[in-house]
Amino acid sequence: MPFYQKGNVRIHYEEAGSGFPLLLIPGGGLNSTIAHLKAPFDAIEEFRGEYRCIAADLRNANAGQSSGPLEIDRPWDAYTDDHIGLMDHLGIKEFLVLGFCIGGPFIWNLLKRAPDRIVAAVLAQPSGFRPEMPDLFYNNNIKGWAPGLTAGRPDITMAMVDAFLKKMYGSNPDFVFTVTRDFVRACQTPILVLPDDVPAHPYAVATESARLAPKSEVSIYPWKDSKEHIAQAVRHVRTFLRAHQPVTPAHQDAA
Repeated sequence: MPFYQKGNVRIHYEEAGSGFPLLLIPGGGLNSTIAHLKAPFDAIEEFRGEYRCIAADLRNANAGQSSGPLEIDRPWDAYTDDHIGLMDHLGIKEFLVLGFCIGGPFIWNLLKRAPDRIVAAVLAQPSGFRPEMPDLFYNNNIKGWAPGLTAGRPDITMAMVDAFLKKMYGSNPDFVFTVTRDFVRACQTPILVLPDDVPAHPYAVATESARLAPKSEVSIYPWKDSKEHIAQAVRHVRTFLRAHQPVTPAHQDAA
């Protein structure tokens, strides 16, 4: 089980397959781990035959093996540091990305932080702000993530987690959390959106981001209600990735 270490951050990651690099960001909120890539379809198995698939446990996910400090003043950027740092560690310059759930906001932050490195992005059942449930993500994580984290980390208190979650989900409580609508309007990276409609994955946000982004596609909806629809959505993802994959090996650093 390989690890990427930078300072006091230790990220557990896995690789499978070969080809152009594809970063896979699992769902599961702040408990996002590689194991979550099994559903709603097995992303690694689907794409390892064509791509160099890379996935990691999120920093401080309870069931994961990645750990690091709780960066209260920059929660989203701390996680993005880990994603970018892992790709740097692997010597990868350009890559595709497929993210589920919390992977949606993470992808938008990657596009903001490293727009020249993301060739194309797929946002599957992306998380977003639901104005009628403004405290949804705070409540979910203070109950489902914080107790396990603080139990195993005496250096992290519930007061710290409270401040972290308020900063993460309360400082920009709108849309996709990490970027503005103006950013999405100006984004020139091709994106594919697979909408969902459960409390944490609002259909309205997913489709609005696709309407605003100038180089966007939207897959079928609903797509998780049957094996046939899931297979159709996966085919759309595969077609989209193939269409935007560079034909030259520029993704590899000279080193």
